[in-house]
Amino acid sequence: MSQTVDADGETWTDDIATPGLLCRIAALLDRDGREVARRTVLPRGWHIGLFPTGLAQSELRPDGYAGPGVPLPDLGLPRVMLGGRRAAYTGDIPLGARVGRRTEIESVAEKTGRSGRIAVVAVLNVLSVGGREVVAEHEDYVLREAAPSGTDPAASPQDGPPRPFDVARILTPDETLLFRFSALTFNAHRIHYDAPYATGREGYPALVVNGALTALLVLELVRATAGREPAAFGYRTLRPLYCGRAMHLKARRGADEWRAWAEDEAGAVALEATFR
Repeated sequence: MSQTVDADGETWTDDIATPGLLCRIAALLDRDGREVARRTVLPRGWHIGLFPTGLAQSELRPDGYAGPGVPLPDLGLPRVMLGGRRAAYTGDIPLGARVGRRTEIESVAEKTGRSGRIAVVAVLNVLSVGGREVVAEHEDYVLREAAPSGTDPAASPQDGPPRPFDVARILTPDETLLFRFSALTFNAHRIHYDAPYATGREGYPALVVNGALTALLVLELVRATAGREPAAFGYRTLRPLYCGRAMHLKARRGADEWRAWAEDEAGAVALEATFR
């Protein structure tokens, strides 16, 4: 893998979509290895395993996070979380192909809300194979103020009446699932594997499930039910999900798209997604 930064501040990275990456994601998701071995392209959405950060250990943020491929601005807001991601697919990534990625910060918006001062950093990733664009992906990173310890560990109350759904799955994420996903994506953000840090420094009641992992599980639920690849898949995170607590993955078919979401153990929606 190589990385360069041009005069405009855009970062250019390349990586190879190896069969090994395919097998690791399949193992994480309990997919049938024989079916996966017959594939010639990477399933859409599995590109999250590409482009592990090359940031030196000494340059990591205090929370261990390396950033989204470009440096996040230093605004005095120490906590970071992925607020959402929207990907449009115009092609597939063949196994063995060299994949290029152009990354840039689109905007930085600061605001003050009920939870205090925050900043939303919008990042654009464009993936290409052989000079042809295959994925355009927009990400929103939320920077927040430091939080005191002692966060209430009780589950969030349900937002309203239960939503009707066509398919559902219940999963309780454990430490090994969180660790394997962090290893797969080379994500050293300590809230996902360092319990004393997550609870003592960032005020969470337990290890936090990576929002991208929850989104991947939702994507797999819809993909298996719809029996096709998405033309677009997007999601936004609403509240954290925690290790050792049941998550409820649900989806409902619409006229033009699937609506999917993840609920915590109390029925509160933690992530919303669309599959087109």
